[in-house]
Amino acid sequence: MATLAELKVGDKAVIAGFTDELLSLKLLEMGCLPGTIVELTHTAPFGDPIALKVSGYTLSMRKEEASTINIRECKNI
Repeated sequence: MATLAELKVGDKAVIAGFTDELLSLKLLEMGCLPGTIVELTHTAPFGDPIALKVSGYTLSMRKEEASTINIRECKNI
């Protein structure tokens, strides 16, 4: 399954689930809920961290964290 870390700037996807149970609690508190649409808006000069648009706000995270978020294709958006 694809992960959030694999997106390119401008790509959108839907959060499908998490692979790290402890980190998932933190991510859920920040609005990264399964079924939520996310868009990769920026990457730092060396590719880490990344900035995501989630539920109307911008969230920054390391690619290591993003690799624990499974995504599915976002259609018709």
